[in-house]
Amino acid sequence: MMPEPMDPTAAFRELGRINLGETDLEGVLATVADLAKRTIPGAFEVSVTLIRDRGPHTVASTGTAADRIDKWQYERGSGPCLDACRQGATLCVDDASAERRWPGWAEQAGSVGVRSALSVGLPIRERVGAALNIYAEAVCAFDDDAVALAETFAGYAAVALANAHLYDTTMTLAQHMQTAMETRAVIEQAKGIIMGQRRCDADEAFAILARASQESNRKLRDVAGDLVERAARS
Repeated sequence: MMPEPMDPTAAFRELGRINLGETDLEGVLATVADLAKRTIPGAFEVSVTLIRDRGPHTVASTGTAADRIDKWQYERGSGPCLDACRQGATLCVDDASAERRWPGWAEQAGSVGVRSALSVGLPIRERVGAALNIYAEAVCAFDDDAVALAETFAGYAAVALANAHLYDTTMTLAQHMQTAMETRAVIEQAKGIIMGQRRCDADEAFAILARASQESNRKLRDVAGDLVERAARS
C-alpha cells in the first residue's frame, strides 16, 4: 500500500525535528528515505547510499527493489547512485530501458520494476559521500518540478545527515576516550598494588605488568583488571 502523500513543508519540518539523542545515523537516514518517498511525486522506492572508508552501502531504504538495484551497482562499481555520490550531482534516468551509460544497469532496473530513476548527491564533509536515490515504476516520472523538489529535499536531508554523522563521530570518540580513561585507571590501580606488594617504584611495577601480559599473551588491561579483582576479594 502506497503511503499517503506528504506536503513538502511538513516533510522539511520533520527533518528539522529529528532528535539525534534519541536515534542513530541509520535512524536518521531511515526517516530521510521515508519522508522522501512520501514527498516526491512519482517515488516508488527510495534509498540512501553512503560511501565511507569501507566502501558504498545502502544505509536506509523503503523496499527490496531499491536494495537490489543499489547492491547491483555497488558490486560492479557503476551506476547513477555511485556517480551522484562521487560527483555531488543530480542524475536523472527518464527511461531505464534506454539507458546506456552504465552497461547492465537497464536490465537490472527492469528486473525489479524500475522504469525511471533520480539520484541526488548529498554534500557531506569528512570524506563521506552520499546520495538520495528515488526510483519510479513509470517512465519519465520526474519532471523539472519533481527534480527541483528532490534537490531541495536533499539539501535539508544533507544537513540532517551531516549533523548525524558529526554526532555519531563525536559519540564514538567519546566512547573511545572513556574506554581509554577506564583502562588507564585499572592499570594505575594494579601498579599501586604491585608497588605495595613488591616495595618497588611505578616504573618497575609497570614492567612487571607488561611482562605478565607478554608471557600470558593477554592484553595489559585484562591482566591489570584480574590483579585488581583478586586484591579486592582478598
